[in-house]
Amino acid sequence: MPRLSLLIWLFCIQFSVYSQNMTIVEKESQEPIPGVLVFGANSRNSAISDERGQVKFAQFEEEEIVYFQLFGYESISFTPLEIKAQNFQISLATSLIQMDQAVVSASRWRQNDHDIATKTRVLSSESLLIRNPSNSADWLGSSGEVFIQKSQQGGGSPMIRGFSANRLLYAVDGVRMNNAIFRSGNLHNVISLDPFSLQTTEVLFGPGSVMYGSDAIGGVMSFETLHPQFHEGEKTLWAGKISSRVSSANKERLLHGHVSAEMAKWAFLTSLTHVEYNDLKMGKNGPEEYLRPSYVARVAGQDQIIENSNPRVQRFSGYNQTNLMQKIRFQAGEKLSLDYAFHYSASGDIPRYDRLIQGEPDKLRFATWKYGPQIWMMNTLGVEWTKNTSFFDQAKIRLAQQYFEESRISRRFGSSSEANREEKVNAYSLNADFLKSLVGEDFVSYGIELVTNQVQSEGFSRNIETESRNPESSRYPDADWLSAAIYGTLHKQLSQKVKTQVGLRYNYTSLSADFSDNLDFFPLPFESSSSDFGALTGSLGVIYAPVKGLIVSPVFSTGFRAPNVDDIGKIFDSEPGAVLVPNPALKPEYAYNWELNINGRLNQRLRFELTGFYTLLQDALVRRPFTLDGESEIIYDGELSEVLAIQNAASAKVYGIQAGLEYSISPHVLFTSRYNWQKGEEELDDESTSPSRHAAPAFGLTRLTYAKNGWNAELSLQYSARVNFEELPLEEQGKPDIYALDENGNPYSPTWTILSFNTTYQLSEVITISGGIENITDQRYRPYSSGIVAAGRNFTLGIHANF
Repeated sequence: MPRLSLLIWLFCIQFSVYSQNMTIVEKESQEPIPGVLVFGANSRNSAISDERGQVKFAQFEEEEIVYFQLFGYESISFTPLEIKAQNFQISLATSLIQMDQAVVSASRWRQNDHDIATKTRVLSSESLLIRNPSNSADWLGSSGEVFIQKSQQGGGSPMIRGFSANRLLYAVDGVRMNNAIFRSGNLHNVISLDPFSLQTTEVLFGPGSVMYGSDAIGGVMSFETLHPQFHEGEKTLWAGKISSRVSSANKERLLHGHVSAEMAKWAFLTSLTHVEYNDLKMGKNGPEEYLRPSYVARVAGQDQIIENSNPRVQRFSGYNQTNLMQKIRFQAGEKLSLDYAFHYSASGDIPRYDRLIQGEPDKLRFATWKYGPQIWMMNTLGVEWTKNTSFFDQAKIRLAQQYFEESRISRRFGSSSEANREEKVNAYSLNADFLKSLVGEDFVSYGIELVTNQVQSEGFSRNIETESRNPESSRYPDADWLSAAIYGTLHKQLSQKVKTQVGLRYNYTSLSADFSDNLDFFPLPFESSSSDFGALTGSLGVIYAPVKGLIVSPVFSTGFRAPNVDDIGKIFDSEPGAVLVPNPALKPEYAYNWELNINGRLNQRLRFELTGFYTLLQDALVRRPFTLDGESEIIYDGELSEVLAIQNAASAKVYGIQAGLEYSISPHVLFTSRYNWQKGEEELDDESTSPSRHAAPAFGLTRLTYAKNGWNAELSLQYSARVNFEELPLEEQGKPDIYALDENGNPYSPTWTILSFNTTYQLSEVITISGGIENITDQRYRPYSSGIVAAGRNFTLGIHANF
């Protein structure tokens, strides 16, 4: 009997310990800190502290290291024994430098960044208010490591390590966003994501095909949206935010709100944002070629060239957008949770500014060129299960359905016929990811992925005077695209100083297309096509820590991109006097990447990073001259055009360096600088080389950050190098409308530097004010390859209320 009583007593002690909540407080004030990310090194379990600064202790293993991270505070870690010794209270000291950060994109499971060989960058939602990005593309650009190209104000095409468009992969809550019509030209789908709905944003540099499959050649952009949390109290915990913002350069009007309801078993979160932008105004100081001296207007039933009363205002560049997100979580058991998410984004018409300025000011080529409403919708259903089995300790299964709708509407000056081309894509996917812990911090992650896309495309012309409609060629064939894959990665500690990551993926893709709808318009030598491919990719990374605070990581990785519907089937005027036609005889392109990452960390004051990389692209899918039914020129939309097609016609290489420095001048002042230099070369038909179109000029950012007593401020300097005419890719040399002219009258991209100041001030526990002056010196600049000129001096003001 005494022995039984002792066992019961020990059990009660153990139960009381593991039913404890940890409370996280600010070191000086001892006030609770909500929003702290807490995760285990072994279990990969994670949680975010609630409004009382509390997190469940029981979910973490007894011998693992538990990390505590939040922007603006020192990142710290403890073992469960150390947490118990502190009576389950964790104190965080303020610090602007982030020595450790949690990363999900590299393995699909939460890890500390010093346990990852590849280069990653994490952007925390805490920086959103102060940086005031117009959209998610600008948010990525604020990192200083992603170059953003814009063809229009309603756009933003990231460039990473010399790659862009469908050679980069986008993932939203672990689901690939890339679909079968993601194009090789500049791609602007990232603006469908609402920055106000993001919890964390990660950029994984270099090939990520092992985890994400086709398209992940230059990098992966992983977006994790706001996640509702469970609340252990008896009452429902309500929380939310309302934000409103205005800006002067485009007369922006933004309204955002989100609200969450947190209970023990259920959690809900709703987010809504609506934003309207007027025409964008450029700066005073810069090339005159960038001005908008005239535009086309319809007067008395006729197209007329109208003199612009203010050439700095980029007429017909405004647009609007609405985003909605709904999330529901259910705690089905102690170690089993279900979640459902609905995402919806819809824009109004988005004028494509670079097309509207084509031609001389008195001979503009287009009266209308715009994207119709861009719609993206995603439904996901997920299961997360923690159970120690022979095959896994944790499992995440996610089903997703996505719907994409986009259209292109154009009419040439003086014509009454308006061309309309509409595309719809239904995408379905299954991701099943598993994690099995091994000895110590070793673990293996593996999974399967199944993705299918159904593409529908239609073309018609509309007479704007009579409203009559006639069939017209579609941009794409109707098509089905399928991808199936199995993958895995081993994370192993070889010694006290050496860890390694080895990954492998086999991917099967198939594509079938029906071209019959376009046979009446073009002499295509085929009615349908089908193809299938297999791809094996891998990665090997080593994390070597020779001394405390220094990590050296060599990495070898491969990536691939299987031809999609845009590659094999597009019919489109890519530039004046040229038309792209279908070519079903394509095969995948492969990337081979070598890089060396060096990371140094010293005394919570200094952090530096240096990366050198070299990427070789074989069988590159590029535009090349082509023939259609033996003809090298055809009539397209009433214009004689040279025939081009995507072909496996070249090899390409990109190499460069990325450097970064963070220095904490004091606990409240941080100096940050990032610099990126890359050079790309692409093989031409005659075996000569041309600069790669998506290798951005050298660019970077230097920033001084101050934070104290509710006041945050950033003084930022962004810059980009000049690209001379001889350094422009051949494709870009043929686009004089978007470039300045040098002393010889040739197009080139001038260097530019802009200075900006942004700040936030917390008036009370509820109200925060944000504001700033962007491009203080009012520079007139156009980022390399962009169609629209960036904003001139721009005043922003926002008010944000938490409840």
